[in-house]
Amino acid sequence: MRRRRLIGYWALPVLILSQSACWEDSSAETGANSAQPAEAPAVTDDEIFTAAGFTKGAGGWTKCGDPGTVSYEPGQIAGRGDFNGDGLPDAVVVEGGTYCFGMTGSGYTLVSRQADGQWRIMDERPGILEFLDTTGTDGWPDIEVGGPGFCFPVIGWNGSSYETVRWEYEGKACTRP
Repeated sequence: MRRRRLIGYWALPVLILSQSACWEDSSAETGANSAQPAEAPAVTDDEIFTAAGFTKGAGGWTKCGDPGTVSYEPGQIAGRGDFNGDGLPDAVVVEGGTYCFGMTGSGYTLVSRQADGQWRIMDERPGILEFLDTTGTDGWPDIEVGGPGFCFPVIGWNGSSYETVRWEYEGKACTRP
């Protein structure tokens, strides 16, 4: 099973540096070993951050309310494309820090432009998002939500929200901790 991890514990600074020149390109790769999402119409970073509920400040785009701790990493666009194959733009925004996200150290917001032009937050939670090859309703990829430990929830789109559908570790079923 191919997987696309959009962000890892160690990868945020590397991803930020390696992708900084590509963020205005809607076909920018989401990571070194990730499959490319389908291309979608180009959208600006400001539009994506605003859709994800982030606020632009002197230190970058923020959402979680971190008071300026050492571990904090402001929002970054970790991936963009057409993740569900509907021809409309989708994006993943990540933010990091233990103040807001505990030992996981990061959280994500998955946004999608709808047919009416409005943006919708499809899912947001603490954890490390990894798209899987399996899909839920409407072509949305299942997501493994990583964090500390060895058995992670896999969430699937049911037509109205992402909900836990199984638990996995390295592609194999495991028992919920």
